[in-house]
Amino acid sequence: MKGSSTPLLTAKGLYKSFGVQTLFENVSLNLYPGDRIGLIGPNGSGKSTLLKILAGLEAPDAGTRSVRRLARVGFVPQECAFDPDATIEELIVRSIDEALADDPDPRSHRDALLAKALGTGAFPDRLERAKALSGGWTRRLAIVRELAADPDVLLLDEPTNHLDLEGLEWLESLLINGRFATIVVSHDRRFLDVTATRMVELDRIYPDGVLAVQGAFREFLTRRGAFLDEQVRQRDALANKVRREAEWLRRGPKARATKARYRVDEAHRLMDELAGANARGTTRTADIDFTGTKRRTKRLLVAHELGKSLGGNVLFKDVDLVLSPGTRVGLAGANGSGKTTLLRVLAGELTPDEGRVERAPGLRIVYFDQKREKLDLSSTLRKALAPDGDQVMYRGRPIHVAGWARRFLFEPDRLETPVGSLSGGERARVLIANLVIQPADLLLLDEPTNDLDIPTLTVLEESLADFPGAVVLVTHDRAMMDEIADGVIGLDGRGGAVRFGDLAQWEQARRRSANVGARKTTKTPKARPRKKRLGYLEQRELEAMEDRILHAEQTLAERKRDLEDPTIASDAGRLQSCSEAADAAQAEVDALYERWAVLEAKLRSD
Repeated sequence: MKGSSTPLLTAKGLYKSFGVQTLFENVSLNLYPGDRIGLIGPNGSGKSTLLKILAGLEAPDAGTRSVRRLARVGFVPQECAFDPDATIEELIVRSIDEALADDPDPRSHRDALLAKALGTGAFPDRLERAKALSGGWTRRLAIVRELAADPDVLLLDEPTNHLDLEGLEWLESLLINGRFATIVVSHDRRFLDVTATRMVELDRIYPDGVLAVQGAFREFLTRRGAFLDEQVRQRDALANKVRREAEWLRRGPKARATKARYRVDEAHRLMDELAGANARGTTRTADIDFTGTKRRTKRLLVAHELGKSLGGNVLFKDVDLVLSPGTRVGLAGANGSGKTTLLRVLAGELTPDEGRVERAPGLRIVYFDQKREKLDLSSTLRKALAPDGDQVMYRGRPIHVAGWARRFLFEPDRLETPVGSLSGGERARVLIANLVIQPADLLLLDEPTNDLDIPTLTVLEESLADFPGAVVLVTHDRAMMDEIADGVIGLDGRGGAVRFGDLAQWEQARRRSANVGARKTTKTPKARPRKKRLGYLEQRELEAMEDRILHAEQTLAERKRDLEDPTIASDAGRLQSCSEAADAAQAEVDALYERWAVLEAKLRSD
């Protein structure tokens, strides 16, 4: 199918460097309609920079970027900044107005696009101001603002950061059913496995600096492993050949005189090739190893009937918890449900309204703060890693700050870099470097995975699995939660705190609760005020509109899946038929949104 399509976005031979450091070179890719590319790579490999180049916000040092005529490209950066006093609706309208700047009759389209955007975002209050939004709702607003402009291509940089499980499922559905093509930078392995149709990894370990695989993340891991195994075999074969040639060279001038000169040149070429292959084959990962105190106390911390309210809202109550060496507990719940508050109560930073916390004498707690407020952004990397001099004490022995920096993938020449100029993943590594120095009985980790690359996530998981003390973990990384937690406490933000065997059980319970709530809402709908200018039939039509749109979008998703079936690519008749069916389904969805906007506008004008 792609052979018969024109790419929406094309990059050829992109090269980018910062100073003497090459981020990437000779990167080429085509983005076709229906593509969902997952872009991964180690921190510092240039993923965010590449995304900005593809968005047209930054120029490459070499290479070209081109966009299909009339195609719109939307971009959602890692950090989302809005006018804090603007409402959700105002911010979306501004985005729509920018997109319709060249439209001769923008008002005829604005209302339909606004209604569609607000419906997509499912915001509880369209008039809520940006400064009042949580991190998850701010992220959702940033995505919806770009979608409001009806892009053909959507570029997303770490969109899962700050999203709770409900938000993750919302985003997954949005991408899978969207009419736009996407490139997503993400380290969320479960998210990539659900959404990606193609994976691209930026990494200097590959001969071309990039590896592209058709399929989702799980398929990528299989293909990547096979590729690297083959690279090792080729490198071993090359090393054997180089040894033979080196031995021949050592035989002296008399032996070499009987050989053709080209063999000498070839021997040196092979040596250079082997040096390059060895350099590429050297992969570095952060050396994360939390230090336990080897305490043998059976009960490190016991919580009795904990309860806490904030702003008049009961977050949790009657929480009982026993933490012993080897205990691994995950906290799950929507943004604002009280996960961070419960961690702070366990850490002793907050006092519970009800109940009590008993801690073993001399209990050592290490707390990872998701807001990273303990980092001084004005200090240097050297000071952040070793605040008391040029050495750190790790497990009873001194390590020079340069060597300590290398453990966490920082080169010594960056030690004078301000912490404020580090990337999100680099700041997370600085925090982890500070934490592993401290001997601990109990690790309280609040979103430690944000911005970390996949190799570092893997090392972090291994360290947590080997840690001899107790762990309480808050993370939206479902793969890490499954790997680490032996049980999950689900918080609903209304006082409920229920223990589950694993994350999957909590997800099932949450969905059942949501379905029951939806059925109750359907049985007892709120009466909509009757307006004199909205007739009886129009009122009925408006009340049924959301169900009609939902049904139409489901039909559209089915037509798109038919169109993506690889078996029809060589059947021109079926391809044409499926394409026409998808276009008709899309037209139906667009028409329903436009009609919804007309009815809503008429209702508001009364």
